Amino acid sequence: MKIKNSISFCLIITYCLISISCRQSAQTDDMSATSIKVTDFRGKEIHLAKPATRIVCLIESALSGLYMLNAESRVVGVPSSIYNESTATQYAILDERIKNKKLPAPGNWDFVSLENLVALKPDLVIIWSSQQESIEAIEEKGIPVYGVFLKSFSDVYKEINDLGKLTGTTERADSLINYTKSEISIINSQSSIANKKTVYFIWSQGLLETSGTTSTVNELIELAGAKNVCRQPQEHIVVNMENLLQWNPDLMLMWYNASKNANDYLTMPELQYINAIKNKQVYELPSVFWCDLWTLKYQYAVKLLAKNCYPVAFANLNLDLEKQKMVKALYGKNVPIN
Repeated sequence: MKIKNSISFCLIITYCLISISCRQSAQTDDMSATSIKVTDFRGKEIHLAKPATRIVCLIESALSGLYMLNAESRVVGVPSSIYNESTATQYAILDERIKNKKLPAPGNWDFVSLENLVALKPDLVIIWSSQQESIEAIEEKGIPVYGVFLKSFSDVYKEINDLGKLTGTTERADSLINYTKSEISIINSQSSIANKKTVYFIWSQGLLETSGTTSTVNELIELAGAKNVCRQPQEHIVVNMENLLQWNPDLMLMWYNASKNANDYLTMPELQYINAIKNKQVYELPSVFWCDLWTLKYQYAVKLLAKNCYPVAFANLNLDLEKQKMVKALYGKNVPIN
């Protein structure tokens, strides 16, 4: 009898231990299922137990993405450029804290104040992946870091998708991406032209600084139905005047430049034999806020270039209306277009 009782007792204990173990395992699985995991542009996995609520974002384009995701209330630190570059006016409209300069700016692409950043008690920092020393210092403090490196429009989609996961706004992220892809597909369907215009892109650093075939600029040109005259496989390249004259582009597109405009190039004597100059086909992109190639707003640059290349095919495309429609769709509010 004693032996039977002992066996029964052992069975009961074993059952209890197994039950506890199963419950603990289930709890662990539940926690794993609700935790957040993304892989940043360094290839590093970022783990958060819950959506980030105190974000220091030191990249303007990523900050733009957070505002598109309607996650701006989670931002506790911004890049210093927000207060002194061309996008300042629009951000002041989007956020009273920026208008009143109430959001701390602990760094930028070239400098990070670790002390000021840590004082903000962030649960996530977003920074360029090339800022390795700053990343190491931040991670040593136990703060998760999402490193960014954008070299294509698919990277822009990845960033928005990841930020959606990190802020618990995945549905909004999906909606933003689908909207952008839809707008681009409309332009693609209208820009399928056999005789493609050739385009030379000019960065703000100077006439001879352009982009080759492995760049967002090249994607922009091709999505507009045109062809990049610079065929070198480089993201940013300095060419010589002989190259430009030989390429003889149909159109020249300038990145936004506060110190130059299209007329400066139209009147340059050494360029007078280029078709783009002879036909007065030199255009400047508007302020970076409207067509940043590292945000979903690149769609506006595609529309602008497509209309400039093929004015007949896009005669009904009203760029001002497109601009306001885009901002309303991406940010959920109107921003004056001037």
